[in-house]
Amino acid sequence: MGWEIDNHWPLDLDQCVMIAAPHTSNWDALYARLALKAMGVHVRLTIKDSYMKLPFGPFVRAMGGIGIDRRAKKEGEARPSMVELMSDLFKTHPKLVMIITPEGTRAKQEQWKTGFYHVAIAAGVPIALAYMDYVKKKTGVGKIVYPTGDYEKDMAEIMDFYVQINPKFPELFSVDTRYSSK
Repeated sequence: MGWEIDNHWPLDLDQCVMIAAPHTSNWDALYARLALKAMGVHVRLTIKDSYMKLPFGPFVRAMGGIGIDRRAKKEGEARPSMVELMSDLFKTHPKLVMIITPEGTRAKQEQWKTGFYHVAIAAGVPIALAYMDYVKKKTGVGKIVYPTGDYEKDMAEIMDFYVQINPKFPELFSVDTRYSSK
């Protein structure tokens, strides 16, 4: 189909949080899955645990779904946060590439959901920057970011990478304007 794969995937990387951006078209998911499969990267995604049951469960598991149950473990306890539950998955899955779309929607968002960063810090894993550039017809993993704990600096590095990417529908994409220097 004329796409080039950009493969900056370290062969020894077993665990990471992977950002999938920009996300402006339903085609993004298909192309990304095909590119990652060609690269030999098996990604998983988190989903509400109720989707792991019939009739959707077999399909969701086949797509790499991992169920998340946010109910409190004991009555009266606060329910755990998504960041806590997602970072705990890295303790029980020695090979886990967790894909996240920080825009949260295909509509334009000038502020991304930043839980991916907090999951990576809590789990002690890097952040892989996956992308689809429709102008260059290039897709893959363009960079691996090792979060330092300096939130502002790390987020600026991530936004500086994505500001150069050309989505299918440019009017529907924005990097997080709180951290972009461009």
